[in-house]
Amino acid sequence: MIEQNKTFTEVFNNYYEKLELFSKAITRAHGKNHPEAFEVRELFEAISKKVKEDVTKIDLENEFTQLRKITDNYTIPNNVCETYAATFHMLEELDKVYQA
Repeated sequence: MIEQNKTFTEVFNNYYEKLELFSKAITRAHGKNHPEAFEVRELFEAISKKVKEDVTKIDLENEFTQLRKITDNYTIPNNVCETYAATFHMLEELDKVYQA
């Protein structure tokens, strides 16, 4: 769990490397049975691009709204690995920090 006083960018930077690796890995491991994994990957890439643009106020409302919708509010399917679950947990934490 991330400290309460961290900014979105700090939390994002903390999770970036794992999310980059994990979001790609879940498409290969689970994409056949969980096509939403590809959308999760695309949305993570879109978020990454916006964060790297280093804008003062990053507008990620659309991306997080779509993530909540396609993941059923980050509900982890029963038949997935720990990497899949970790990806959802990190994205959910990012969403919460962004909304704060």
